[in-house]
Amino acid sequence: MFVGHYAASLALKKFEKRASLGVLFLAVQFVDILFFPFVLLGIERVNIVENFTQSTHFELEYMPYTHSLLASLLWAGAAYVVFRWVIVKKNSVALVIALAVFSHWLFDLIVHTPDLPLWSDTSLKLGLGLWNNAIATFALEAGLLLSALWLYLRSTSATTAVGKYGMGVFVVFLLLVNVVNIFGPPMGDSKLGLAISALTSYFLFAAVAFWLDTRRS
Repeated sequence: MFVGHYAASLALKKFEKRASLGVLFLAVQFVDILFFPFVLLGIERVNIVENFTQSTHFELEYMPYTHSLLASLLWAGAAYVVFRWVIVKKNSVALVIALAVFSHWLFDLIVHTPDLPLWSDTSLKLGLGLWNNAIATFALEAGLLLSALWLYLRSTSATTAVGKYGMGVFVVFLLLVNVVNIFGPPMGDSKLGLAISALTSYFLFAAVAFWLDTRRS
């Protein structure tokens, strides 16, 4: 799952308005933000395989340190500790950030092929395999994102014209990006290129979300 993860960010913002939407955008992709550097360092492994599934061009071979259930819980716990006692020092904000981090595993469970280990690479691996159906994958991500956008817009108010229309336009843009991501050809065969593209997207989208959120109250 790609842009569908941001549905958790928009929905969680409704329940804790003091949480930065930009931080929530980074939180839901946090394990992927770790995953790509881990791949480049040889700690985890991904293979670029054209049409590995209908929706993806990569095989996630080894990723127990970022995408296992145990690792996801530990990273979410670490996020809670950092935001509870170091950064914001508010329990509700820290809890929302931790939930955002863990939501990545829950959403991935729906779409991944069975490649999500419970704890180590030798443990049981889970994944319901929705990626094998590209149309269903896109429909799910679009449905999640649009529903979360509705919740976000209902729980906040625009303070500028940009605030009134910007988030809706941004979500439409994310869905268009997802059309290319799901239905388009592989973007080369370089793991470095894949990592740069993904990480650039994560931080750019978070910056836009942060800016647009400041235009709403």
